[in-house]
Amino acid sequence: MRYIIIGAGAVGGVIGGRLAGSGHEVVLVARGAHFESLRDHGLRLRVPEGELTHRLPVVDGPAGLGELRPDDVLVLAVKTQDSTAALQTWGPVPVTGGGTAAERLPLVCAQNGVESQRLALRRFRRVYGVCVWLPSTYVEPGVVSAAGHPLTGILHLGRHPHGADETARLIAADLEKSHFEAPVVADVARWQYAKLLGNLGNSLEAVTGPVDGEAAAALFRRVRAEGAAVLDAAGIAYASAEEQQAVRGDKVTLVPLDGAPRGGGSSWQSLTRGTGTIEADYLNGEIVLLGRLHGVPTPLNELLQHLANTFARERRAPGSMPVEELVRLADEAAGTAGAA
Repeated sequence: MRYIIIGAGAVGGVIGGRLAGSGHEVVLVARGAHFESLRDHGLRLRVPEGELTHRLPVVDGPAGLGELRPDDVLVLAVKTQDSTAALQTWGPVPVTGGGTAAERLPLVCAQNGVESQRLALRRFRRVYGVCVWLPSTYVEPGVVSAAGHPLTGILHLGRHPHGADETARLIAADLEKSHFEAPVVADVARWQYAKLLGNLGNSLEAVTGPVDGEAAAALFRRVRAEGAAVLDAAGIAYASAEEQQAVRGDKVTLVPLDGAPRGGGSSWQSLTRGTGTIEADYLNGEIVLLGRLHGVPTPLNELLQHLANTFARERRAPGSMPVEELVRLADEAAGTAGAA
């Protein structure tokens, strides 16, 4: 199979680079300065064993490929706020022998949250979800890093909305030859919702900095508890912390990488790059949506969603709000919700 990595940033670039390093055929899709650097200098992947350079085909859209092949796998790795545009672009692309990508090819959503695969299923017949446990960083144009050791990441994979099939098993086998563990599960959403609860801290980290002090950690526990209450009210199953730890163990331990500091997660990186957008609507916003549907107040997640979007829109520096200020705003929001 050939892997078309739509969005070769931190997650997509690492997955593409690792697949290429184990001998699989890979095409990278990127934009702007990142596209130009990948085209001119190759993908530079910084990992515990050193910096690896992969000279791979790179395009800025489907026009650079012409028709797709029947053995192509589309890996959607853009941020969720960019999913609709990517799906509209790639869905109608012709496939050799007849039909379109949306009709014939598997689409693998390697993203945070749960919304992209729902968006994809509106257009693509064969959609697969991935629970992405992959600490990675977009360092600069053309350069991505992943500090995990001995594995680069753990990628639970399954058919959306449920089930597993031979395509999932073939993709997983390729990933497992490429420094990943890739369990094929029939209930991938259960793992994704568990990951979503952890990702509720992405906005907190983006706004106030690393969640390493007691005040920030205590606030995150409140935010996560709010999310868990919403999932319980909605009847949505999610893997427990104990089950996640049993699977992950010490398989993905972060090690220092020369020239590739890890300042924060995906939302932090969006603010650092000044993209003007952030994924909070599909992380904290997912909890807010479910809370409204099921009558559960979500003032803390609503606050973080609002602040993260404001920081992105106004291009504020990540971590620039004192945690004490955020705690004060959170207490006010929770008090107002309680009074209502």
